[in-house]
Amino acid sequence: MQPQIYLASNSPRRRELLTQIGVHHTVIGVDVDETPLPGEAPAEYVIRMALTKARAGVKRCESVAHLPVLGADTAVVAGQQILGKPKDQDEAIAMMERLSDTTHKVLTGVAVIDQHEETRLSVSHVRFRPVSRLEAIAYWQSGEPADKAGGYGIQGVGALFIAKLEGSFSGVMGLPLFETAELLQRVGIQPLECR
Repeated sequence: MQPQIYLASNSPRRRELLTQIGVHHTVIGVDVDETPLPGEAPAEYVIRMALTKARAGVKRCESVAHLPVLGADTAVVAGQQILGKPKDQDEAIAMMERLSDTTHKVLTGVAVIDQHEETRLSVSHVRFRPVSRLEAIAYWQSGEPADKAGGYGIQGVGALFIAKLEGSFSGVMGLPLFETAELLQRVGIQPLECR
């Protein structure tokens, strides 16, 4: 089946979510600097990153078939601090301790570039139950948190820590399907008709 969009992301979760809604896509890996700018608010950061990834995808696809390009970025935010992917076990445990028995935000920015650039922002609130240090160590040793913003995956074992979610499950995974479908419809792609 012919792809309908280019996905400017290496995330297997974003690929799975697009497949789930029947959107045929081709993955184009992009490498961008994901360092937040000084004083940049988390919401501005994820929108900027989603656009940066989509723009990098457009550049990579200039010589091939013209299709819309989708980019996305997710940030776990505790207070005003963005928690990225943990570098090692110590950082992963520190993140779990920071999130334990508190509510944090998960922001996901989505961008689609076709004739124009359009973006959407998904904001979810996630409440963690208390997490012991031994649980945090065991979770790190499972291998799951290593490539996840905030050091956990809602779609895996990390769900054991989540007491409450207000917002988008798919947004916490990395691609909010409601907002993504809205953007795709604006470029002529109807997810339900793609199946």
